[in-house]
Amino acid sequence: MINEGIQNQIVQAVERVKRTNPMVGSITNMVTINFVANAQLALGGSAAMVYLSEEGEFLAKAGGAMYINVGTLLPIHEEALPYIAKVLKDLDKPWVLDPVAVGTGSIRSKLLRQFKEYKPTVIRGNASEIIALAGLWGLEGGEVVSKVRGVDSTDTVMEAKTAAVSLAKWTGGAVAVSGKTDLVTDGKVVALSYGGSHFMTKVTGAGCSLGGVAAVYAAVASPFIAALTATAVYNLAGSRAEKKVEGPGSFQTQFLDELYKASAEDIANNPFEIEEV
Repeated sequence: MINEGIQNQIVQAVERVKRTNPMVGSITNMVTINFVANAQLALGGSAAMVYLSEEGEFLAKAGGAMYINVGTLLPIHEEALPYIAKVLKDLDKPWVLDPVAVGTGSIRSKLLRQFKEYKPTVIRGNASEIIALAGLWGLEGGEVVSKVRGVDSTDTVMEAKTAAVSLAKWTGGAVAVSGKTDLVTDGKVVALSYGGSHFMTKVTGAGCSLGGVAAVYAAVASPFIAALTATAVYNLAGSRAEKKVEGPGSFQTQFLDELYKASAEDIANNPFEIEEV
């Protein structure tokens, strides 16, 4: 019964996005910006990619949600990102944080530490990033010394479970941990989402674009449903695309096609399990 109720909410979220075309602003990794925007568009969102605090503030006010990714920081971001996060919190607008490479530098750590008080609606990262962010914020399950290797994880998804739950409880939102099997939690329940493809680790931007897609769904759904819907459609599209291609180059193209073609019912029926915390 729990799964059925969640599936119904996923269907509603997918259909609402396709019907309303929510505008979602993104300040994201310049390495992956194209993939992020194309994934948002494929699912029915309206993508707007910016850098400046003035433009970010405009989108925070005008858009349905926002995505902040700290992957490739510029000097302007040191002031712009905390300012925009504060605007989002003051407006009570949903926003997604992707703490890429947390712990790899003092400026990045300072920025991410400031985000704690602004309580992101959804946090999306790999296992090591989630553990490191929880450590930076002084939460249970976190480790102050990051084991992030660049943008890669050296921890398993289940090793990040306690940190993910702690982060979700702190923010009152949801956390999505990406890996071979993905984990999504709101601090009360944990969902394990299955599918995906080994090619996802062979292209740049699979994780970043997942964060951007989570922001699209956050504009129309609760944090947990937004994070789980984004994860489900990625696992569905990844597994479907893998069967039709021979390598990572064609996979990225086919993956976007599968995102576009995925029905609300198919996304809701992508395999997942629920357990209470």
